[in-house]
Amino acid sequence: MKSIKNSWLGLALLAISAVTNAQAVDYRAFKTNDEENNIEIFKLASPSVVNITNSRFVRSYYSLNPQEVPQGSGTGIIWSDEGYIVTNYHVVQEANRVEVTLQDGSTYFASAVGLEPGKDLAVIKIDAPKDKLIPINLGDSSLLEVGRKVIAIGNPFGLDTTMTVGVVSALGREIDSVTRRKIRDVIQTDAAINPGNSGGPLLNSLGQLVGVNTAIYSPSGGSSGIGFAIPVNTVKSIVPELITYGKVQTPILDIAPIPQADYYRQLWGIDGVIVFDVFEDSIPAQLGMRGLTRNRRGIVLGDVIVAVGGMQISDEDDLVTVMELHKAGDVVNVVTRRDNQTLEYEIELQLPRNP
Repeated sequence: MKSIKNSWLGLALLAISAVTNAQAVDYRAFKTNDEENNIEIFKLASPSVVNITNSRFVRSYYSLNPQEVPQGSGTGIIWSDEGYIVTNYHVVQEANRVEVTLQDGSTYFASAVGLEPGKDLAVIKIDAPKDKLIPINLGDSSLLEVGRKVIAIGNPFGLDTTMTVGVVSALGREIDSVTRRKIRDVIQTDAAINPGNSGGPLLNSLGQLVGVNTAIYSPSGGSSGIGFAIPVNTVKSIVPELITYGKVQTPILDIAPIPQADYYRQLWGIDGVIVFDVFEDSIPAQLGMRGLTRNRRGIVLGDVIVAVGGMQISDEDDLVTVMELHKAGDVVNVVTRRDNQTLEYEIELQLPRNP
């Protein structure tokens, strides 16, 4: 037994000696296919990822003079060589000054172009040379499958240009935006996403943008293997409107939903959107839709919207979701309940009225 051990030991020592005496081996030449893919994606996409810092002006308690106070940081994605950058709304929310740092370390002040709090998206703009602005390659989030590899690049905890790797853990998730509206069809991933990654890209194995990282589920505040990203197909539909109009041009039915709707739905045992008021010169008014009225006995319920365009409506969030699928000028079928009757209206959608 001793001789066998010695023989194996001798062979091992000879192997170590051979490696030691041989010409140094270049470790970079030994990469798995997956490693090569990760490296290529990082090289391709990282120049399109920026660091965003923001600050607010607050009045000093003692001198009453305004002071600039750092508010936080996040990540952004270069959308075009015209200087447009996409990030999360909560990254720039209530900021008085926003600075963008490119991969070469150059820093530029940014101006707000368009905001969509309900989807946690924002577009800002910097005045930088075009040769420094490398737009991200856009993918198609409808092609994602659970189990597909994804890569996140961002600036977690102020550590710039950090890459993490994971898979698509689930599709079709729902999360709350800062306005408490539901963001639907969200991508769930186990790629490590931490504070500071917000607004950064989620990439597929071709280095294409498939999502904008927006949130984590974490009792501790750090990554717990559950991160969320807004699908790129949603981003592609919203960003052009933010650039052109400064906001999303979601059409409306030209009715006023009831305030504190959840309370009254529960109080009255109603499933649907309670019409609070119908504008006098609106199409719904012309068609006979009614809001709440009052008589001697109290409040009289008018129309309750239960379906629009063939889709069931349970609350205001459902209604806005359906509206986002249409544009002003589209005619939709609206089904309501009133006095134990089912009513139908054909209503042409309108742009929101100017305040």
